Amino acid sequence: MSILDTFDLTGRTALVTGGYRGLGLAFATGLAEAGADLVIGARDGDASARAALELSERTGRRALGLALDVTDPASCEAAVQSAVEFGGSLEVLVNNAGACFHAPALDVTAQELRTVLDTNVGGVFEMSRAVARVMIPAGGGSIVNIGSMSGDIVNRPQLQPIYNASKAAVHHLTKSLAMEWAEHRIRVNAVAPGYVKTEMAPVDDPALRQRWIDDAPMQRYAMPEEIAPAVLYFAADASSFATGSVLTVDGGYTVV
Repeated sequence: MSILDTFDLTGRTALVTGGYRGLGLAFATGLAEAGADLVIGARDGDASARAALELSERTGRRALGLALDVTDPASCEAAVQSAVEFGGSLEVLVNNAGACFHAPALDVTAQELRTVLDTNVGGVFEMSRAVARVMIPAGGGSIVNIGSMSGDIVNRPQLQPIYNASKAAVHHLTKSLAMEWAEHRIRVNAVAPGYVKTEMAPVDDPALRQRWIDDAPMQRYAMPEEIAPAVLYFAADASSFATGSVLTVDGGYTVV
């Protein structure tokens, strides 16, 4: 097997949460281009279905879009079962769905607190458990959590304390699940992006440029397609000896 062969996902099925736009769509596209069949799940089932159809037409891979609420354990279980029925197996989970509110701590509402923690932490936990119940009897698989450099820093000038705390929790949950499930040949890793141009991140806002862009060594933001290869690495056999790892991809932001 050549080194490039270790990135091949032909014959495998991957489920990407929040995969119909932005980073999630870039991850789904990258996995499909590596040979995987894709299941895209998000609260907006229609948007997921449209994204899956377009992905299939672009890449030639089979793709399914479905409604999925990662805060609902029953919905997580149903999505995993649908993925197994669609692909015949499920080897890869990418926990990408997330929520964020920019607000100082004293202004965060109880509902915002619950939404962020239930989605970013509870959603990762429930989806991972649902997938593990399938992966364990099948002999293993790969779970890739999408963390953030915000799990290691405090972002400025916007304030988002609950989001930051949730991503720190994702990083540690990644390590905890990696330890617990290593005996079942389930690898659990995380990718922690820096500032990326998506619908959720106003990277072009001049008011944010000094802290978001100019303070970073590379002095630019990333495009979603620049983060996708890191997800592919953890999803594929290329990372066969990696588990419990958090890979920061941030243009050097966290080194200064």
